Amino acid sequence: MKRVLLLSTVHPSADSRIMYKIAPSLQGYYEVFCALPGLENGWKEKLHLINLPKFGRLLPRILFAHPVVLFKCLRLRPDIVHIFVPELIPLAFLFQWTGAKVVYEVQENLFKKFAIKRYNNGPVFKRLFRFFDNLARRKFHCVFTDDAYLEEYRRLAKPFVVIHNYVSLPVMDSLTHEGTPGHRPEVFYLGVVSMERSLDTMISALAMLKNNHPDCHLHLFGPVRVAKAELEAIAGYQEVSNNITFHGYTDQKLALRYARRSAAGIALLKPVADYPESFPTKLFEYMALQLPVIASDFPAYRQIVEGAQCGFCISPYNAKMLRDALECCISDSALRQQMGGNGRKAAEAHYNWSSEEAKLLSFYRDIFNS
Repeated sequence: MKRVLLLSTVHPSADSRIMYKIAPSLQGYYEVFCALPGLENGWKEKLHLINLPKFGRLLPRILFAHPVVLFKCLRLRPDIVHIFVPELIPLAFLFQWTGAKVVYEVQENLFKKFAIKRYNNGPVFKRLFRFFDNLARRKFHCVFTDDAYLEEYRRLAKPFVVIHNYVSLPVMDSLTHEGTPGHRPEVFYLGVVSMERSLDTMISALAMLKNNHPDCHLHLFGPVRVAKAELEAIAGYQEVSNNITFHGYTDQKLALRYARRSAAGIALLKPVADYPESFPTKLFEYMALQLPVIASDFPAYRQIVEGAQCGFCISPYNAKMLRDALECCISDSALRQQMGGNGRKAAEAHYNWSSEEAKLLSFYRDIFNS
């Protein structure tokens, strides 16, 4: 069988796109190796797992993680190397020189994202990224997770494909159990926790909501990108600090246990960087979980949420609108169930991984035949 190496020095070991979608889709046709930080060496469901060192900063990754990648992976002589972060482009050329074909996956528009990145965004990093990104456009096959990225990536020398990060319904169903909200109102958020993703709006809305629902609780699953002083300065935080749980990054298998008992899922992003034109994965996950969605009022988001009648689109700055939407989801069980059911139907009909899997497999076949 042809060998495929899925490689990232940044993504967590339980990354849903790599471990729950791409790898399972490929493993029936290729010998698949997954190299990610924090993986346990060995086998998992016919996958070869390769553990890489984990570092938060780019320079330590280049100095310490990248040599490990070469030591552990170069000798595998993979036929395709699929990289998920631009910092691996230089290493990808080494694999290419040994005969491998390279797939470069673009998961964010860094040209816009640099403006809000808190680290790994110095002038040297930006210049190096632009240089190697331009090389990748000419030498590698590209995968994009959103159609909007094609506005930036217009000059591509090799065939490319857009493979949306839609939800894998079998995976989601296997990780959750049927249920309804419990004795206290709970709200679910999955993703990076930051001010750009409306943490301040969520906290202020929760403080208002607490007047009618004193035991309401907000569950935040994801890495926290807010300093303690910044968090404590948010209006209403002191009043609701005991009503919030910061779970940190958590495997979906654990995080989604909280979803079924929640009244709504929040997907509020502010109009910065590439957020207005690119879809957060959690939007489709909430729909699959039959959670009413409360999303930003971007035109692209409105088309999905209002088109499916599965939630609310509001200003990501307006805490009162968020409070009102949450109040509807908590107090009106019929509305909650109707929106949740509508979201699930839309996910089954349009926003699921099965169609994207077909595109992925076709793209790989074309690469091997080229």
